[in-house]
Order: sequence, then structure tokens, then C-alpha cells
Amino acid sequence: MRIVIAEDDALLREGLALLLKAEALDVVATAGDPDEFLAAVEQHHPDVALVDVRMPPTHTDEGIKAAVAARQRYPGLAVLVLSAYVEQAFATELLAGGSAGLGYLLKERVGRVEQFLDALRRVAEGGTAIDPDVVTQLLSRTRSDPRLDRLSPRELDVLKLMAEGLGNAAIAQRLVVTDGAVHKHIRSIFAKLDLPPDDATDRRVTAVLRYLENVRRMG
Repeated sequence: MRIVIAEDDALLREGLALLLKAEALDVVATAGDPDEFLAAVEQHHPDVALVDVRMPPTHTDEGIKAAVAARQRYPGLAVLVLSAYVEQAFATELLAGGSAGLGYLLKERVGRVEQFLDALRRVAEGGTAIDPDVVTQLLSRTRSDPRLDRLSPRELDVLKLMAEGLGNAAIAQRLVVTDGAVHKHIRSIFAKLDLPPDDATDRRVTAVLRYLENVRRMG
């Protein structure tokens, strides 16, 4: 796995590089600003990029804009965005282009090394990894949608874990239920959220992320 890191905090940037190298992962470049990051992606063609949301010069949304630009130029690039806070508007902008090979984590997760590495590998393999706190806030802000109000408490639990990017077996383990029970809940979620079986999108993620535009309107 070839990785580019975009983080303006030199200490965190080098710490991430050391952590990943210790796991025998190939950090091909590090960058301290969006221009350096985009140049590194063009030069090295990494499999995955770690990108901070807030970068120079204004430390607002430069990282998100750079990540969006990188994915537009290189559609196969997986991106794991790191943020110090839950920034829903930025998550919406990034996720608007599709959720495959995409992650959004709070920086505090980096300290939980196994969770961080699991998210990184999941994203690099084309999956999704969204921080549980982001999912919780998305759900709490979109409960006014009548389709979400149809879901039972257990279905909401399953939906949150789906949105984090967990598969059926991992959801079953987390909730201490059978795989069959999870499959049944997911079928019910799709039905209640009006997601037909022939939907061409990734219904697992769409079940939550389809409401991002609604979140933006509500915000």
C-alpha cells in the first residue's frame, strides 16, 4: 500500500509516517499544504491519501478541497480524511462524489492504532470508514425525515454501523447478534428507506449518506 500524507502539523505528520512505516506500509511522500499534496499525488500515484481537513493558508477547508480535487483527477485514489472536529458540511462536500474508497475520521482515532489501521485498510480496499461521531450527528440532525422515523431502535443501531463501513459479520459481533439477524434488519432498513433492490448505488452507505443533502439544507 503506497500512501501520501497531507498534514500541516509537522509533529503529527511525522508521527503518522513513523506509525505507518512501523506497520510495513509504504509512505511515499508527506506534504504540509494542499499544493504539495496534489503534486505528491501526481508524482507518486499512491493507493491512498491521508488528508487533514484544515490546512494552510486559511486553515478552513483547504484539505477537503484538495481531497476532492485529487479524487476528481485520479478516480482510483482512496482518501482517508482526518479532522479534529466533526465538520458535517465538509463531510458532505467530500462524500458528494461517492463513498467508495473514502473515509472520514476524527484525529483522536489515530491514537487507537488498531481502529485507525483497520479504517485505512478498509478505505484502501475500496470500502468506507466514517467516524462513529460523524454518523451519530448525521442521524440526530436528520431524524425529522419521516423515513428515518420508521426505523426501530435496533435498526438505527445497525444503520449507524453500516454507515461506519462495517460489514454484516462485524455488525453482528458488535451488537452480539447472529449474521442472520443483521441481514434481516438490513433488508428492513432498505425497505423503510425506499431503497429498492435494483438500486445501482451502494445501498449500505446510501441508507445514511443519502440524507447528507438534507443535512446541508437543514444546516
